[in-house]
Amino acid sequence: MQSHLLSISDLSKEEAFQILDTAEELRKISDGPMKKLPTLRGRTVVNLFYEDSTRTRISFESAAKRLSADVINFSAKGSSVSKGESLKDTAQTLQAIGADAVIIRHGASGAAQRLADSGWISASVINAGDGTHEHPTQALLDAFTIRSHFPDFAADFTGLRVAIVGDILHSRVARSNVLLLAKMGASVTLVAPPTLVPVGAEKWPVKISYDLDSILPDIDVVMMLRVQQERMTNFFFPSAREYSRAFGLTNSRLALLQPKTIVMHPGPMNRGLEISAESADSTKSVVLEQVANGVLVRMAVLYTLLGGLPLNAGTERKS
Repeated sequence: MQSHLLSISDLSKEEAFQILDTAEELRKISDGPMKKLPTLRGRTVVNLFYEDSTRTRISFESAAKRLSADVINFSAKGSSVSKGESLKDTAQTLQAIGADAVIIRHGASGAAQRLADSGWISASVINAGDGTHEHPTQALLDAFTIRSHFPDFAADFTGLRVAIVGDILHSRVARSNVLLLAKMGASVTLVAPPTLVPVGAEKWPVKISYDLDSILPDIDVVMMLRVQQERMTNFFFPSAREYSRAFGLTNSRLALLQPKTIVMHPGPMNRGLEISAESADSTKSVVLEQVANGVLVRMAVLYTLLGGLPLNAGTERKS
């Protein structure tokens, strides 16, 4: 594995499963009396967030602290960025204070890659979401959550059927999940109105459907996406009511799902738009599990990138 995690493309199938295996070992440790590991003691991890976030920032902060790292939270609001400071100058400041890892969330696609390739900083760079491009650790935690509910697919997702539903066009979560789930062997179907399907999506390793009702009875995992109204500059659907009627996980659609099917959502949820309150709170929903698993998976990523010794033979890093 490289020293950065910028895209799911950076990972082989084996490396992706190794991260999930490491997260599983960390879960066992976290469930015991010792909640913290000394692995990253003396290391400095910086959360460099140019966009607002609750779950991702707190999850990375918790993950780093559980590994005994020092954590610096940097928000663009209230910093020199609001005065016009460039990414280069900010990066050089982080280099000067000795950052070992920089977790960056940025509104521009490619910002994480730019930081990693710039030479401004020697730290490991982890992409926590860049524009509409990717969000690799979200895909990893989603895969970890799926695997915990489908143990028959612990080492290979071949035969697993996943539907990703909603605002595909603006979703970095969707892009990373498509790459990872396909790499792991799952069959992925995108379901969305034509206006919210990206140009060229027919070349992705997916099927595309515009009929949610026909898909739901045969799916193992339903991943609902937030309608990203803040990224929309045009009218992509007639109204919120029409969108919910055609592509929302309503109570009646919840009843179409198989008993074993799970419902996922990366959060935050627009209840009543892409998902009903009853669906979000149903026994099929694993949304809160995703949040909890995010800490474990991000611990595993930090553990791997910053040189943690193998927890066991199954989680050894590639040389």
